[in-house]
Amino acid sequence: MTGQAPPEPRVDRRRDAERTRADILDVATEEFANRGYSGARVDEIAARTRTTKRMIYYYFEGKEQLYLAVLERAYAEIRAAERAVDVDHLDPVAAVRRIAEVTFDHHEAHPAFIKLVGVENAQQAEHMTHVARLVDLNSSAVDVLRGVLDRGQRDDVFRTDVDALDIHMMISAYCCFRVANRHTFNALFGRDLLDPTTRQHYRTMLAEMVVGYLGQR
Repeated sequence: MTGQAPPEPRVDRRRDAERTRADILDVATEEFANRGYSGARVDEIAARTRTTKRMIYYYFEGKEQLYLAVLERAYAEIRAAERAVDVDHLDPVAAVRRIAEVTFDHHEAHPAFIKLVGVENAQQAEHMTHVARLVDLNSSAVDVLRGVLDRGQRDDVFRTDVDALDIHMMISAYCCFRVANRHTFNALFGRDLLDPTTRQHYRTMLAEMVVGYLGQR
């Protein structure tokens, strides 16, 4: 009786490479988010991943390419979460609520993503414009929202003078502000926007705000 054949060494090498690449991206995400593009150091990323600067350049060619890969993955994760929402079986109002809640949950769970958005905005999206896939990623998410709005407008439950990008901006602005301005808001007003005891209040508030704005006038 023969046992199961061991995996092909080539497969093991591929898996090791994927793990190494993912580890580099994890640490690089934190480094770029906390230090910005200019402040981040590839040597530090290499030290924290127990690899070498040469190995990082083997996978990503250079610092800018690594940063672009970090941005692409960060946006791919939120867009994948949005696309995974099954809104087709929901009525338009419930569907919009669900999309808003998914964005709320993701942004709270991924503060590094909010920091990266801030880093790129500080540089006038200088690097982001070089990643064509980011446009496709974000367009697909807006398409999901557009489909929901179209249904709501046909059913005469949503106003017709707004579009999907308006609502996407509205949801993103709320969710980004809550995470990005947590500390300054608390210093000024004595309220922690990420306090777990008020989480559901703010989550519901977002959904009500969006649905209320979309209501017929």
